[in-house]
Amino acid sequence: QVRVAESGGRMVQTGDSLTLSCSASDPALGRAALAWFRQAPGKSREFVAGVSQSGRRLKYNDSVKGRFSIDRPGRANTMSLRMTSLRSEDTATYYCALDYNPGTVDSVLVDPAPWDDWGQGTQVTVSS
Repeated sequence: QVRVAESGGRMVQTGDSLTLSCSASDPALGRAALAWFRQAPGKSREFVAGVSQSGRRLKYNDSVKGRFSIDRPGRANTMSLRMTSLRSEDTATYYCALDYNPGTVDSVLVDPAPWDDWGQGTQVTVSS
């Protein structure tokens, strides 16, 4: 079974920066699409940012564009999410997800339902 692990979450202040990391256990997963989702208490899980299997396409939620950036070196099984100018509304549990069949090598799906493997999540709390 594939193991997905996130790390880097902690409490920060408004305006701070933070980098989250995700790693997966199986080297073959370098062919999967990867993404970050987040879920705040009482809310549904939402797409934050993702990178396609090909690595050519990056997609971001409008609420994080210009503040967050995703990095996936080559076809590695690791990925990071650099978050800057953090706001209180960014407070959530952040999850890393893998999608082995996104449709095309350049697809990144924003619906969490089709994603295949998930980590346990890492908590990010932004206090004002």
